[in-house]
Amino acid sequence: MNFIKTNVVGILLCFLISLLATYLGSLYPIVGGPVFAILLGMIICMVVPIKGIILPGVKFTSKIILQTAVVLLGFGLNLLAIAKTAQESLPIIVATITTSLIISFVICKYMNIPTKLCTLIGVGSSICGGSAIAATAPVIKANDSEVAQAISVVFFFNVLAALIFPTLAQHLGMSHDSFAFGIFAGTAVNDTSSVTAVASTWDSIYSLGHETLDKAVTVKLTRTLAIIPITIVLSVIFAARHDLTINQQASGLKLHKLVPRFIILFVLASLVTSIAMLCGVSSEVFVPLKDLSKFFIVMAMAAVGLNCNLFMLIKTGSTAIFLGMCCWLGITAVCLLLQYMLGIW
Repeated sequence: MNFIKTNVVGILLCFLISLLATYLGSLYPIVGGPVFAILLGMIICMVVPIKGIILPGVKFTSKIILQTAVVLLGFGLNLLAIAKTAQESLPIIVATITTSLIISFVICKYMNIPTKLCTLIGVGSSICGGSAIAATAPVIKANDSEVAQAISVVFFFNVLAALIFPTLAQHLGMSHDSFAFGIFAGTAVNDTSSVTAVASTWDSIYSLGHETLDKAVTVKLTRTLAIIPITIVLSVIFAARHDLTINQQASGLKLHKLVPRFIILFVLASLVTSIAMLCGVSSEVFVPLKDLSKFFIVMAMAAVGLNCNLFMLIKTGSTAIFLGMCCWLGITAVCLLLQYMLGIW
C-alpha cells in the first residue's frame, strides 16, 4: 500500500506518455516510440516540475521498469536460430561492434567526453540502439541526461541511415539482392524499428516480399545477443574501478554485485525461450512478453525525458553528435568493406 501511495502518480504519468509515444511510433516507425517518449517527457518537464509526489514514481520507472524491460527482452531471443545466422554475419557483427567501441574509446580519451556517455553511444551505435543503452545504463550507473543524449544521438543517425542506405546500396550494386542488403541493414542500422523500415523499403522497391526484412531482423537479433557479453564485461570493469579487488570478491562478493541481477535474468529468459522452441513451443507464445518489453522501454524513456533539461542537452550535445557520427561512419564502412571482401555482394 505504501508503494502505491509513493509511486503511483509518477508511474501513471510515464504510462500515459508511453501510450501516446507508442502510438506516434507506430505512425512514424523510422523515429520509434522511445524517442517520442523522451521528447514528450522533456517537453512536460519544462512545464510541470518533476518533484513531490511525481518524482518517486518517475525514478522507479527509470530504474526498476527499465531493468524489467531488459529481462523481458530476453524472451525475444532464440539462441538456436541466432546461431544459424551467426555463421554468415558473425564476423561482420563482431568487427562493427569492435570498431564502434574502439572509436568511442579513442574519442573519449582525446576529446574529454564523459566516459559513461561515450560508452552508451558506442554500445548503442554498434548493438541495438535503445535496447542496448537501456541494458547498459544501469550497469555503468549512467544518469538520465547521459541516457537521453545517447538515445538522441543514436536516433539521429538511425534516421540518416534509413534515408540514405537504400540509395547507397543501389549505387553499390546490391540491386535485387535481399541477402546482401538484409545483412547490411541488420548490421549497420541500430534500432529494430529503423531496421524494419529500411528492409521493408528495399523489399518494396524490388518486389521481394519479406525476404530482406526476414534476413535483416534475424541479423539484428544476432546483434542484440551481444548485450550479454558487453554488459557483463562492463560490470566487471565498473566493479574494478570501485576498488572491488579479487580478495574482496573471494571474501563474499556475490555474483549479482559483479553482474547485475537483471542481466542474469535476461540470460535465463533467452535460455528459456531457446529450450522451449527446441521442444516445439511456437514463437507466438513469447510475443506478448516481447511487446511488453518494448512498452516498458518506452515507459522508461518517458521517465528519462522527465528527468532531463532540454536546453542543457542541446547546449552540451555537439561533441556527442560528433562521436555518434564517427561511430556511424565507422560501422557503415567496416560493414560494407567486409561484405565486399567476403563476396556477399
